[in-house]
Amino acid sequence: MKIDEFERGYLMKSDVAIECFSSGFNCAQAVFSTYCDALGLETELAKRIACGFGAGMGYIGETCGAVTGAIMLIGLKYGKVDVDDNAAKDITYELVQEFTKRFKAINSSVKCKELLGFDLSIPEDLDTVKEKQLFSILCPKFVRDSSEIIEELLEVSE
Repeated sequence: MKIDEFERGYLMKSDVAIECFSSGFNCAQAVFSTYCDALGLETELAKRIACGFGAGMGYIGETCGAVTGAIMLIGLKYGKVDVDDNAAKDITYELVQEFTKRFKAINSSVKCKELLGFDLSIPEDLDTVKEKQLFSILCPKFVRDSSEIIEELLEVSE
């Protein structure tokens, strides 16, 4: 789905994240890069940073990239940068826990292999996921769910 600039102004950010994912970027890149500008990070740099987190961290099948993309956004907004700022670390961890709780409530897991039903670290399973086009069928929902949760938690929808 390709969206022109006029239509983009009327879309929810979650739709923009799905468009990014559908255009060929991974789930982590789609979530992280969609919201990073509002938090002071250039989109191209965000895509570079998030690249290795897709497909459960580089086809390892662990934490879903849509989840890690959101967690990086939480860190980008609230993360600890001063060694003595433990309040920043506390709010970051609290938001990560809240995000994870909400995502699990919707999808039962944050692990890519559980969400897809296949272990991407096993070449045959990865081949099956690709053959069945599960990335295209299932992952847009995870991108949307992650986007909608992160918008609520960080108030970054604009």
